[in-house]
Amino acid sequence: MAFSRLPLIGLKANDFRHPLDREATEALKQLPGLDLIVRQLLGSVGEQFFYLDNIASSVLVGDRQLPELYQLLVEACQVLDLELPQMYVRQHPIPNAYTFAMRGKQPFLVLHTSLIELLEPAEIQAVIAHELGHLKCEHGVYLTLANLIVLAAGQLSPWGAILAQGLQSQILEWLRCAEFTCDRAALLATQNPRVVSSVLMKLAGGSPSLSPHLNLDAFLEQARAYDKSSSTDLGILLKEAQTGQLTHPLPVLRAREIDRWSSSKDYESLLQKKGKMGYDGETEVTGEWRNW
Repeated sequence: MAFSRLPLIGLKANDFRHPLDREATEALKQLPGLDLIVRQLLGSVGEQFFYLDNIASSVLVGDRQLPELYQLLVEACQVLDLELPQMYVRQHPIPNAYTFAMRGKQPFLVLHTSLIELLEPAEIQAVIAHELGHLKCEHGVYLTLANLIVLAAGQLSPWGAILAQGLQSQILEWLRCAEFTCDRAALLATQNPRVVSSVLMKLAGGSPSLSPHLNLDAFLEQARAYDKSSSTDLGILLKEAQTGQLTHPLPVLRAREIDRWSSSKDYESLLQKKGKMGYDGETEVTGEWRNW
């Protein structure tokens, strides 16, 4: 099946950064002692450990290795006007994807096999583009710190654990806000809000056997209902208690945000402005979906 989307020539992170991401990033920059905390965490766990562990335990995707997935990565990078990172596939029963951007090394993405089995090709590309959004927005240091806290909290020295615990709440708040921005990157790459919302629906309640039977319109209605029910003072308190220790916003909230932004003038004008910069009447990103 052929498809085409305009590459967003000259796209900048601030063109699509979510307002909550801006606020949380500025708050994190003001946090005293962040450099010390980073050194403590990286000194006891080490970025290098995760990098080497990933190479040893995953499969590097390329034009000769899982070329269908590699093509999805190439196309997403073209649309988002971003240099190509490495991408790995890792055997894991929990559907997930994550990004590491380490000092002096090429950044890389990781997709779990269970995620790939759950999603259609267009949805996989939305996930890839979401991860590329972290790179586009240069979330690197904070994102690596968040990943280290989440993945390695039990391996920290006592001093590092105390520092991590003190930082965890603010880091997680920043990470949840950054996820809203990266969902926008997924939308810009796929240019189809239903694809992005479908990913969120399947992550909330899908499985390889159930996914074909899920109703996206019903899920979007569910997202709007959640929004209304949490608009009271009690609802706001319960929502904060529900999300305070999460690394990602709730799927229904993410679907609601994408639903809103996809119908906004900001989104439409961004596509028109950046798409036309490199459009000569013939430009398209081409590829072919294959059956997996």
